[in-house]
Amino acid sequence: MSLRETLENDMKNAMREKNVLVRDTLRMVLADLKNRKIELGRELEDEEVLVAIGKAKKSRLDSAEQYKEANRPELEEKERAEIAVIDGYLPQELGEDQTREIVAGIVAELGLTEKKQMGQVMKAVMAKHKGVIDGKLVQRFAGELLS
Repeated sequence: MSLRETLENDMKNAMREKNVLVRDTLRMVLADLKNRKIELGRELEDEEVLVAIGKAKKSRLDSAEQYKEANRPELEEKERAEIAVIDGYLPQELGEDQTREIVAGIVAELGLTEKKQMGQVMKAVMAKHKGVIDGKLVQRFAGELLS
């Protein structure tokens, strides 16, 4: 069963169970997937579905931070609850130590030394570990390693 089918089945189950949070969250994610499918003109692969789910999570993280700054705890809480639902469909992200090792390995492998080469590090790391590594951590560690 594809990831998209899993999302659809879970949404149907949430509807039967009257779980409004899961139902609404999955509806929004599935709408994003449908829009992406229309843009590409073809069915999405599971990797593309994961990328879209990751974008949905990132969007909610940004919204939660904005609600926090605006002193709107009820809306922030709702966004964080949706993030928890979305996290169930994403692979576990690598931790800081693992990310640091990966970035150091790529920097050594490519023989990079200057800050202006950070784009090469980012491109290589994100290509190998798409969806399971935090880009902000990669950028921070690359900045520490390159002078």
